[in-house]
Amino acid sequence: MYTLSFAEEFNGGFDSSRWNDHIWYESSNPTINYAVENGTLKIWPQRDASGNFFNRTIDTDGKYAQTYGYFEMEAKLPKGKGTWPAFWLFAHPGDRRPEMDIMEAYAGGNGWGYTDASGIAHPTTYGATVWVGDYANHQAGFKMYDSGLDLSAAFHKYAVKWEPTKQTYYFDGKEVLTVNVAMPDPMYIILDLWFGSASGTPDGTTPTGKTNSYEVNYVRAWKFK
Repeated sequence: MYTLSFAEEFNGGFDSSRWNDHIWYESSNPTINYAVENGTLKIWPQRDASGNFFNRTIDTDGKYAQTYGYFEMEAKLPKGKGTWPAFWLFAHPGDRRPEMDIMEAYAGGNGWGYTDASGIAHPTTYGATVWVGDYANHQAGFKMYDSGLDLSAAFHKYAVKWEPTKQTYYFDGKEVLTVNVAMPDPMYIILDLWFGSASGTPDGTTPTGKTNSYEVNYVRAWKFK
């Protein structure tokens, strides 16, 4: 049914032949808050030279893209107010911005998790969203999925089966959302740790450093036979 078309197991160092370390409209922040080591990609909350938290995007823009198939990541999410880890497929042809958010988590947001006795926000719920991209805010589907688990405590699998007129989203192999819409553009992979949005503004309660990483064990993609 499928043929493996992309496999990143993160068993070596950061491979700049297949990954960029910033999104196309920004330059790379010189403060390093990511590493590939011990078989995983780690992206962690960090303040830069100006004292601010900053976004980090790891993507395959210009290096790998695909239309249709099955895309899966196994990852453990960071905790803390303001953290906004995501795994998505995206393209920016002309003025259009087609986008398939396989996983976005907002630990600090209402309804997205819980706060422990130390005042640290933990993610339990994540969102899956489809944006057709023909005009601003063209949302074709959205689901807040409550896993009932602390997503920062263990690795879980987030995936999408992308067919010509249908996308099916999965958490640990369980179907959580189906959207019936055509998404015909080749799209590339994005793994990022951003800050803000529904998660709020990071502050002194947000744990920084490598021990609070968005940690990705692998990213794989398959094509339909």
